[in-house]
Amino acid sequence: MSSRTQRTPVLWYVTGGKGGVGKSTVTVNLAVELSRRGLRVLLCDLDLGLANVDVMLRVPTSNTLVDAITGRCEFADCVSTGPCGVHLVAGGSGEPGWGDADRSRREQILEGLRTLGADYDVILCDGAAGIGGDVLGLAAAADRVLLVTTPDAAALTDAYGLLKALDAYALSEDLEVPTPDLVVNLAASREEAQGACHKLRRVSERFLCRSPRRVGWIPDSGDVRRAASTQSAFVESHAESLAARCVGEVASLMDTGAPELVGGSA
Repeated sequence: MSSRTQRTPVLWYVTGGKGGVGKSTVTVNLAVELSRRGLRVLLCDLDLGLANVDVMLRVPTSNTLVDAITGRCEFADCVSTGPCGVHLVAGGSGEPGWGDADRSRREQILEGLRTLGADYDVILCDGAAGIGGDVLGLAAAADRVLLVTTPDAAALTDAYGLLKALDAYALSEDLEVPTPDLVVNLAASREEAQGACHKLRRVSERFLCRSPRRVGWIPDSGDVRRAASTQSAFVESHAESLAARCVGEVASLMDTGAPELVGGSA
């Protein structure tokens, strides 16, 4: 990798208000899709309490972020290789206290990512659910934030709650935080996804003066569920499916530092 021209990687933080909206599914499939397109991708699970990205892709790991943070290994020792050449850093799972917010720990993580990032084009970070301090702090430190929701009323309410919390965090910390981009997951149709995005954008513009950009949608699909049951990315195992094509559209609209991807379609 070192023979290629190095540039500062774009760090994306993927979040989703509440759990159960498919945030991790979207993240791992975007990582595989971007890698399939020739980008050097580092996929990081930043949930230190209930991480699962390595399980979702059936990637064996010997070290996790928790090991690196506690000094049991270096951050580079946490990197494993997944499908299509994606490099993966696993989070922690089931360790008491690691799901709590901790500013110094966040700084360690960000410094570790900056060190690792020199060899990558894009860093995709799968964040924890909710609006805790770690979620807001890491989202604020990212170059871009991808907010995953569903058309469900409760999910949209929680997505707005996250936008509101992130806006308040930016004000309290005197930070410029870009408005998150939006992916509507588990939609019955493109029209339903557009309607959900319109609702969220309308209330965000009215009360926060922020207008989240919709970068795509992903259908409620049996192909997605079948891939999950086999611990695989559906963009690889069901590459011709509607869900895979939709992920391709999202990947084309993401700012990855690769101009050839921006504005295209799959």
